[in-house]
Amino acid sequence: MTAPITAISSMATRQLLADMVDQYAQATGQPVAVESVGGVDAARRVEAGEAFDVVVLAANAIDKLITAGHVVAGSRIDVVSSGVAVAVRTGAPRPDLGDEEAVKQAVLAARSISYSTGPSGVALMKLFERWGIADTLRERIVQAPPGVPVGTLVAEGKVELGFQQLSELIHLDGIDVLGPLPDAIQVVTTFSAGLAAAATQPEAARAWMAFLAAPEATEAKRRNGMAPA
Repeated sequence: MTAPITAISSMATRQLLADMVDQYAQATGQPVAVESVGGVDAARRVEAGEAFDVVVLAANAIDKLITAGHVVAGSRIDVVSSGVAVAVRTGAPRPDLGDEEAVKQAVLAARSISYSTGPSGVALMKLFERWGIADTLRERIVQAPPGVPVGTLVAEGKVELGFQQLSELIHLDGIDVLGPLPDAIQVVTTFSAGLAAAATQPEAARAWMAFLAAPEATEAKRRNGMAPA
């Protein structure tokens, strides 16, 4: 029996990679086992020396792992570009998000908001600082713990307005996705795959990484709210 390629990823690409694992197994017979956790936790585990063949994280996180010697230099392959969307609990009022000023007013009107610990959350905090409302919002922000979807907090009524990668919102029950952020303030993250320095199946891993970036993966990426990188 063929040993599975092992991979670790952040939650943003969880469903996409699950789809791609199935597609790859059908096409090649090669199994792949992916563990999806919070991006911060995934990077920490790779840094601690836990053995995986492939790492799929935000491009800047992959670059840091390359610099530290945990991912093989020159192996990074950009897989998808992913934007941020906004969600409310199913049936809740739907604020206008048509432009930057409308989003700012919706944020100020919300009793509570949430974003992730990932790159989109960092970018949103910088946006709130640029708007000059970071201090005003500080008591209203509920940051989702690593690995916990923001949409879950929205569905449970713990927060009014949730911001996260569209790919992490569209498959959740109990929420209404209002749409992506306007282009002027959209937060786009590139997610990349890299060959882990501790890989035990480097050739098989490289083949799967190439498949993730191939045209055959485009439909699955769009279905999961992302675009080819």
